[in-house]
Amino acid sequence: MNAWLIASPMLVAAAAESGGGGMALLAAAIAVVGSSIGAAIAVAYTGAAALAAMSERPELFGRAMVIVGLAEGIAIYGLIVAIILIGRA
Repeated sequence: MNAWLIASPMLVAAAAESGGGGMALLAAAIAVVGSSIGAAIAVAYTGAAALAAMSERPELFGRAMVIVGLAEGIAIYGLIVAIILIGRA
């Protein structure tokens, strides 16, 4: 059995016993990890599509970079949520 599957309930239990501050930190970590993975997937797809579009029509550079920048914004939103959660811990 995977060691992470065994250790994760113990980590959650230890965080719950510490008064809730640990749960907020765990939630902040999950927010950052989830949003970063989501942003990475979004940038991978939009970046590839932007390069393909720019190879045919170079004047689309500005529009393509805006769309890639919006995909990167997902990670920033997760960071903001994490900062709010840490502030409440």
